[in-house]
Amino acid sequence: MSALPNLPDPAVNPQKARKGLERVFHATLISLQGLRAGWSEPAFRQEAILSMVMIPVSFWLGRSWVEVALLAGSAMLVMIVELLNTAVEAAIDRIGPEWHDLSKRAKDMGSAAVLLSLTLCASIWVTALWQRFMS
Repeated sequence: MSALPNLPDPAVNPQKARKGLERVFHATLISLQGLRAGWSEPAFRQEAILSMVMIPVSFWLGRSWVEVALLAGSAMLVMIVELLNTAVEAAIDRIGPEWHDLSKRAKDMGSAAVLLSLTLCASIWVTALWQRFMS
């Protein structure tokens, strides 16, 4: 244990002891590992592939930088929420595979967050497409 109670123990997590650009560099590597882990999830992979199409299309569909930001941002938001949902599920599964009401509740709320992000994204895109082609 560390001699000073407020300093993190580097043996537990070496990232906590890093400073400056070294910390940023290692944090970036960890984030890339998270994206690779997310890619192994079918739902994230589907959303990422769809976003690879939607984000470039948003530059064509949007008529201002605000519209482009909303279109591209809503696609990114879906992937962000999916990664967070996957993280919640992994943490719950780490605790134990047995059924528990609180585990189910946490997983259900994560799933609801994904549904809401998908609904928001679809609403923004349908509205933009309607405005572009029907008005």
